[in-house]
Parts: sequence; structure tokens; C-alpha cells
Amino acid sequence: MSRPFSAFRANARDHRAGILVAALSSAFGVALVGGVDVLAAFIGGSSMGERASVQLALAIVAGIFFVVAVYVGAIVTTNTFATVIAGRTRTIALLRLIGSSARAQRRSVAGEGLAVGLIGAAVGGAAAAVLSLLAVRLLVMTGVLPVAQYPVLSLLMVPPAVVVVLTTWLASWVGSRRVLAVTPVQALGAAQERPAAAVRSRGRLAVSLVLILSGTALLVLGLLLGTGAFVRVSAALAQLSSYGVLVALPGGILSFTGIVLAAPFFLPAVLRAIGLLLGRGAAGRLAAANAVRNPERSSRTAIGLVIGVTLITMFVVAASTWQQLIRDAQANEPGMYQGADEIIGGTMTVFTVLVGFSAMIAACGVVNTLSLSVLQRGRELGLLRALGFTAAQVRRMVLAESAQLTVASVLTGLALGTVYGWIGAQSLLGMIPGGGVLAPVLPWPFLAAIVLGAAVLAVVAALAPTRRATRVSPVAALAVE
Repeated sequence: MSRPFSAFRANARDHRAGILVAALSSAFGVALVGGVDVLAAFIGGSSMGERASVQLALAIVAGIFFVVAVYVGAIVTTNTFATVIAGRTRTIALLRLIGSSARAQRRSVAGEGLAVGLIGAAVGGAAAAVLSLLAVRLLVMTGVLPVAQYPVLSLLMVPPAVVVVLTTWLASWVGSRRVLAVTPVQALGAAQERPAAAVRSRGRLAVSLVLILSGTALLVLGLLLGTGAFVRVSAALAQLSSYGVLVALPGGILSFTGIVLAAPFFLPAVLRAIGLLLGRGAAGRLAAANAVRNPERSSRTAIGLVIGVTLITMFVVAASTWQQLIRDAQANEPGMYQGADEIIGGTMTVFTVLVGFSAMIAACGVVNTLSLSVLQRGRELGLLRALGFTAAQVRRMVLAESAQLTVASVLTGLALGTVYGWIGAQSLLGMIPGGGVLAPVLPWPFLAAIVLGAAVLAVVAALAPTRRATRVSPVAALAVE
């Protein structure tokens, strides 16, 4: 255990955001357990009919939220470690040159991931347990929740923290796979991104297509099951209608994983097209060209923002559609949903908190990936300065890259998040008495806030390290390892 922590201490600065992501993921899971227990007690004391089915649906939703949060945290961690490794290429090559093996270096990086997971999960879980107690007391004092005994703390809060440790460790192992491709001869040059041919391999394309197609098939099947499309077709399939969301969940994970893997094939071209539309000056043209010149870097930074926008949009659309489905069912079957307004209000409060957690997880990943990507381009920015670019032109180039990144990522994330959120809500509650198929409910103020927040994050995360990089003289920047 001392060896992983020694490697972690030597590179602690690189892992600040990773610890925060692990802490937020752990806090998310612990808060979910406490929230479900509180809402279950709340619903159990209400006059609403079909309490058991609502409580079951609530437990399923909580499990789905946690799985999604852990999955997103793992993707963010994988992306972060891949970015960190890209910046350490020359250091790793030097260690290879003096006799260290690639597998030893990869074990060292994975050990850092284990340390990140342990520290983050412990801090986040403890903080969430304390905050859950305080939140329940505050909600009771303000009248949002009626006075009652709410079981907030339980042993079920431990498994989410353990899961976060394991997934962070696994994500660091996956993110460090590039270590195996670092050769000793790279110690003689600067750290470089892999060439386009190495990133856009046929094997990667085949795997991504299989994941996207299989995931889409499961999403469609889950939607059809949840909306009762098979009730008159097959008795066996009709019995599975209540589990449509459990079929759609792995479909969403598989399809989105396929999209992440396929990002180097389509995102650089999209970024370049948007970049050419945004500006024709030297800085704008160079920013557009950079998207295609370094497909791994551009897709890695873009997919971080896509993940964030998709996650938040999915939760917002799912919550809004869920709320409208309940209200429609209440209007169609008023006798079965007595007290539904009170339940909706309490549940939407919890959903708002969960969306806030999701936003923080996504923001950490976006800021960390963008900041690291810019900081690791010290030699590139120094070369531009040496060739005649002023500091202002370099900042304009980075701003243009951030603009094209924001537009492409926000459009992609909004589309994916709307589809995933709608399918999630529909496959979960499409078969409730009085329910039915409903078009996606798009809360435009929330979506506008997502777009604005994504733009601000992209600009701030890129310009702050760029300002630091351009303060260094071109000669000193060219000497950066």
C-alpha cells in the first residue's frame, strides 16, 4: 500500500480533480441512499395510493442515478488519467530508458488511481452522511418535509463508497493503457500526442459500432417494454413491462461508451467545421486546423464537455418528463393518486439536489481536462510565440478552440441527454395507471442555463492556464519538457 501512495504523493498536483470527482461520486451515492430512505418514509406516511409501486420505482430510480453517476465518474477519471499520461510521456520514456518496464509504470499509475479512489471516497462519503442529516433537519424546519422519524444513516451507505474506490482504480488502469505504447526513444524528444492513424484504428471503429448498435437496440427495447408495446403481442413480454428501464439502462451505457470510443472519428471534423464558421483570421484558422491535426487531444477535450452536458440534460429532461407523466396520470385517474402533488414536490426537491451533484461531477471533469490540455501545450504555444504570434493572438486561438468546442459539445450533449432522459422516464413510468406515451418535456430555462454554464466553463478552464503559459518567454516555453 505504501508504494501506490508514494507515487501519488510525487504527483499529487495532477490528481486534485480526480480526488474531487471520486469524492463527489461517493457523496452522490451516499446521499442517494439517505434520500431514498427519507422519501420512502415520507411516501409511507402519505395518503397516496399505490405506495409500494411508487417506492419500488423510487428505489429503481435511485439505483439508476447511482449507476449513471459512477459510470460518468469512471469516464471522467479515465479521461483525466489519459490526459495526465499524455503530459508525462517524456518522463515515462526516461524511466523506460534507464530500465523500468512499461508494465511497472502502468502499475504505478494504477496505484495512484487506487490512492485517489480511497481518499476521495472516504472524504466524500463522510461529508455526504453529515450533510444528509443536516439537510433533512433543514427540510423539516422549513416545512418541505412533515415532522416524522426519517432513517437517514444506515450501513447501506458503505457499498457506494466501496464501489467508487473500485471503479476509480479500474478507470485509472484503463486510462493508463497508453503507458504500454511509450518507448524509450521518446525520451529524446518532447511529449507528443499519438498520430491520427494510431487513434483511428479499424479495431476501435468496429468495437464502437458494435457498442452503439447493441446499446441502441436495448434502448429501443426498454422503451417499447416500458410503454406497453408488447402487452397484446406476448404474455411473457407483457410481464417484463415493469422492467423496461432496467433494459434501457445498460443500453444507454453501451451506446454512450460506443460514442466516446468513436469520438476521434467524428468530433475533430465537427470541431473544424464549426471553427471555420466562427472565424477566418490566423488564430481562427489555426484553431480549426488543430482539431484535425491532433484528433486524440481534440476529441478527449470535447468528449469531457459532451459528458457533462449529456449528464445534466438527461437528469433535467428525465425529471421534467417524470413530473408531467405523474400529473397526466393524476388527471386521468384522480382516485389513485391522492396526495400526488405533495409527493411530486418532495421528489423534485431531491432530484434538484441530484442534478446539482451531477453538475459538479461534470464541471470537475471539464475544467481538469481542459486545463491540463492547455498546460501540456507549453512547447506548442512557445513555438507559436517564436514564429511571431503575440500573446493576444495565442489567447484568441485558444478562445476560438473553446468556442468551437462549446458549440459542438453542447449540441451533441443536448441531443443525447434529451433522448436518454426521455427514454429513462418513459421506460420507467410509461405503464403506470393513467399514464402513456409523452413527448420529451424540455425545461428551456434549465437548458439555457446548461448552455451558458458550459460556455463559461470552457472559456475559463482554457484561458486561465493559457494566460500563465503566455507569460513565459518563447525560449523558456520551448525548453519545457
